[in-house]
Amino acid sequence: MKINNYTEVTEFILLGIPHTEGLETVLFVIFLFIYIFTLLGNFLILMAIITSSRLHTPMYFFLGILSTFDMFFPSVSSPKMLVFLSGNSRAISYRGCASQLFFHHFLGCTEGILYSVMSYDRFVAICHPLRYTIIMNPRLCVILATCTTLIGCIHATILTSLTFQLPYCGPNEIDYYLCDIPVVLPLACADSSLAQRVGFTNVGLLALTLFFTIIVSYTRIGIAILKIHSAEGRRKAFSTCSAHLTAIMCAYGPIIIIYFQSTPNPLLGAVVQILNNIVSPMLNSLIYSLRNKEVKRALKRVLLDRAMALESRGKTALNFFAVKNLS
Repeated sequence: MKINNYTEVTEFILLGIPHTEGLETVLFVIFLFIYIFTLLGNFLILMAIITSSRLHTPMYFFLGILSTFDMFFPSVSSPKMLVFLSGNSRAISYRGCASQLFFHHFLGCTEGILYSVMSYDRFVAICHPLRYTIIMNPRLCVILATCTTLIGCIHATILTSLTFQLPYCGPNEIDYYLCDIPVVLPLACADSSLAQRVGFTNVGLLALTLFFTIIVSYTRIGIAILKIHSAEGRRKAFSTCSAHLTAIMCAYGPIIIIYFQSTPNPLLGAVVQILNNIVSPMLNSLIYSLRNKEVKRALKRVLLDRAMALESRGKTALNFFAVKNLS
C-alpha cells in the first residue's frame, strides 16, 4: 500500500489504564510485585521439572513449556507499563508497538494451543492408561511442542501484517497500556474494516476451535472418570485434571470477554487484559504448585538444595576470611 501522501507515525503514546490518574505509584507497586512473583514462581516450577527425574514425563514436559511462556507473556507489556507508571516516557516506537502486538499474540496463541495439547495428554492418560507411554512418546511430544510454536508464530504474523500494512499518520495516542488490535486499528488513516474483520475472525475462530477441543477432551475424561468404581480412583483421576481445568478457565475467560464484546469498553478491556496478561501467568504458578503434590515435592527439594548451597558458600566465605585474618 502506498502511503507517500501521509506523514507516517514514528511512535505511539500509551496512555495507560483508563480512569486511573493519580494511582500510578500504587499500581506500580502492585504490578511490580505481581511481575516479580510471576517470574520467580514459574522459574522455580521450571527448575523443579528439569532437576527432578520423577517429573520427566509428557505432562510435566508441557507444563515446563507453559511455565516458560508464562515468564515471557507478561514480559511483553509489564516492563513498558512499569516504566511509564514510574513517571517516565509513555512513548513506544512504531517498531516497538508492532513487536509488542506480535509477541502478545504469538505467546497468547501458543499458550492457548498448549492448553489443548495438555488436555489431550490428560485424555490419553485417563482414557488409555495402558497405552499412554506408547502414544505420548518423546517424539510426539517434541512434534506437538514444535507445531504449537509454529502455529502461534504464523497466527501472530498474519495479525501483525494486517494491522501494520495500513498507514498511520496521526493521532498516535493509544488509550491503553499495550499495543493490541482493538486499540491500534482505529488509529489507521485508511479503511481498517477488512483488517478488523479478518483479525477478529482469526482470533475468535482459533479460540473457539481450541476451546471446543478442550471441551471434547474433558467430556471424554469425565465419562471415563464416572466409570471408575472406587471413590479413591475417581479422586486421583480428577486431581490430575483439576489444576489444568482451573488454568484454562483463568486463560479463556478474559479472551472471551475481550473479543466478543458488542460495544468495547476501554476500562473493562484494560482490566480483563491485565487479568489475562499479568495475573493469569502468576496464578498458573500457584495453581500448579499448590494443587500438584509432585511439583510441591520437587519445589521443596529445589529450595532445600538452594538453601544448602547458600549455607555452604557462606561457611566457605567465613572460613576464608578467618584464615586471612589469622595470616
